[in-house]
Amino acid sequence: MGLTGLTGRGGAVKGLRGLIGPRHAGHSMPADHLGALSLPVGDDGVVIGEDAEGRPQLVGFHRSTPYDVLLIGGLWTAQVLALRAAGTGARVVVETGRPREWVRLAQAAGAGLECMTLHDVGRVPPLGATVGSPVVVVRDCGMRPPRGRVVSSPWQSVLTLLPYLSPVAPRLMRAATLVGVQRVSPQEAQQTGRILGLAQSEVDALPTLADGVTLWCGGGERHWVMTTAMDAETGLLGTARRMD
Repeated sequence: MGLTGLTGRGGAVKGLRGLIGPRHAGHSMPADHLGALSLPVGDDGVVIGEDAEGRPQLVGFHRSTPYDVLLIGGLWTAQVLALRAAGTGARVVVETGRPREWVRLAQAAGAGLECMTLHDVGRVPPLGATVGSPVVVVRDCGMRPPRGRVVSSPWQSVLTLLPYLSPVAPRLMRAATLVGVQRVSPQEAQQTGRILGLAQSEVDALPTLADGVTLWCGGGERHWVMTTAMDAETGLLGTARRMD
């Protein structure tokens, strides 16, 4: 991000009246020092929970590049993430075969505004995502989400929910930028470990995870995250659960 100044000769601002401030020589530095410049901006995004040390963990869904997230887990976690994404100003579009599970959340999310909309599987219209109007698409389409026109693009991230591993899971895991895995069976844990390159200790832990705990994997990093509902979220969705 940068500042654009509209100044004339001698430092007077064109079109504005008032006292002229002190004149300073322009700041300069050698070109080979530019790499040392940085803009101290803190992490931003959707808070997905806390790590073992209680530090907030965030996912930045609003990106200028395509971003695909796969969650192998429960509807409760997906709905918490959708609600929190709406809270960041994104338009949340839910493609689902079970709209009854989403309608109450969609009505509550916007407080009268359509910030979360529901669509049947395969019926999502073009969304027109822009930097000023980012979109998060949640695909809750069962064990075999169909390929369709709902794909990630600049300022349009896609979160796909799989209740369990299915024949399409390996393809989706390899294609996703970020993968979250909640409690799965020992057999599913072994398969997941092979695809994601998990350590054996991580594989052994997956079948024992408590409700609300997710192993998030992306870019070679691994993070165990506990998602805890806030009071308003609990009122809408209840307490954390893995089974729907």
